[in-house]
Amino acid sequence: MRKFTRSASTAIVIAALTGGAAVATATPAAAADYKCTTSKKSIDDPSYSGPWADNWDFTVKVCAKRSGSTVYSYAKVSWDGPVYAQADDTSKFEDAYFKVQIKKSQSGTDPVKKSKNYGAIEAKLENSDSTANYNGSYTTPTLSYKIGSSKGLGDGELHLNWNNDGKGDRNYQFSASPVV
Repeated sequence: MRKFTRSASTAIVIAALTGGAAVATATPAAAADYKCTTSKKSIDDPSYSGPWADNWDFTVKVCAKRSGSTVYSYAKVSWDGPVYAQADDTSKFEDAYFKVQIKKSQSGTDPVKKSKNYGAIEAKLENSDSTANYNGSYTTPTLSYKIGSSKGLGDGELHLNWNNDGKGDRNYQFSASPVV
């Protein structure tokens, strides 16, 4: 009778539990955690000047990680919006997007190496619950850039074009991720 070693027994149990599917384990480099910075900003709805509260309280978490010579970045945006008279009002914004950037860390201004606008946030911002309370969140897809041996970081900015305010696109800056 053949005696199984502990690793062979473990492999048999894992194979049984996964239906025979291969199980990949992450290397330490691949499992590196994102480094994140969270910042907050209260933004007034400039298209409303009535007596009710109209500020949108945004919390933005910008994250970045490095794997080899590539920097990855994404942002999670959440908001506590006001309660308006109309639920799911798709006319709150003429346009809205969140821009994720990967920057090269250097002395002085960090140059943008790659950026992408994510416009799916507009539909989320204009979606309320049944009582017309505009709270929600949106996580951008991950952006990547091969930066080589240079240090990099993620950054982000919210662009809102409020409907009926006559001011066009407004840019709201948030804190960048730590350097990776």
